[in-house]
Amino acid sequence: MADAYICDYIRTPIGRFGGSLSQVRADDLGAIPLKALMGRNPGVDFGAVEDIIFGCANQAGEDNRNVARMSALLAGLPETVTGTTVNRLCGSGMDAIIIAARAIKAGEADLMIAGGVESMSRAPFVMPKATSAFSRNAFPSTLRRTRTERSSSGSRLRTTRPFASSRLRSGVSVLDSRNIFCPMLRTD
Repeated sequence: MADAYICDYIRTPIGRFGGSLSQVRADDLGAIPLKALMGRNPGVDFGAVEDIIFGCANQAGEDNRNVARMSALLAGLPETVTGTTVNRLCGSGMDAIIIAARAIKAGEADLMIAGGVESMSRAPFVMPKATSAFSRNAFPSTLRRTRTERSSSGSRLRTTRPFASSRLRSGVSVLDSRNIFCPMLRTD
């Protein structure tokens, strides 16, 4: 069985929820280290990469496609290089590296790139499970606020509205990205 080696690694900075990286889409964020990896290793034939495997736990909204393939194309890798996105929640990036190493050790590949990409700032909000189809009560009462307003006739109306997203986000600090890219090379 062949050995698999991590030949180089690179990552983007870690950001805050809603911070300076929040305006960057996940696929664009994934392309940044790929471009840097190609720049740091000019002697590598990146057309020979057999697969790019990224872990991505979100896979909703903008990430609801093959973010590994999109990042590879945005980075300028040849169209012949395939991309695979895996989801193992918090272990997605590590699982991508394990899958790439396993393929190299099994002799199925010679050169792979593996890592993870995520942008929680750009992820859609998750709503609680509805009690019925097309429920109008998807928000629990703890996420709603009630206020009294006056109608044009002067009568008092009670309205219930979801909290503004800025209120839900206050005090939350999570990673914007978890990008670790590891090209792997097979040696006999």
